Amino acid sequence: MCEARLTSLSTRGAKPPLNSRRFSIIADSWENDIIGALAHVQIARAYALEADSGKAEAAYQDFLTLWKDADPDIPICKQAKAEYAKLQ
Repeated sequence: MCEARLTSLSTRGAKPPLNSRRFSIIADSWENDIIGALAHVQIARAYALEADSGKAEAAYQDFLTLWKDADPDIPICKQAKAEYAKLQ
């Protein structure tokens, strides 16, 4: 739902209500928890919406590094890998 809202706002030219800085605070605060890892995906998505592909790629890499041993069939892993591939 959050992703759809960010996409909807960006296609209308509106500034997304959640930005990369806010997700960075979450990632830093919860770095050793699943929430912190998932925040990296949202950071990457926010940077992608902000048209900063370099920082988006780095955030996706951070997430994929943290979850390198995760089951590759987990939906968020699949989504993150697909979104990361689009940036390259």
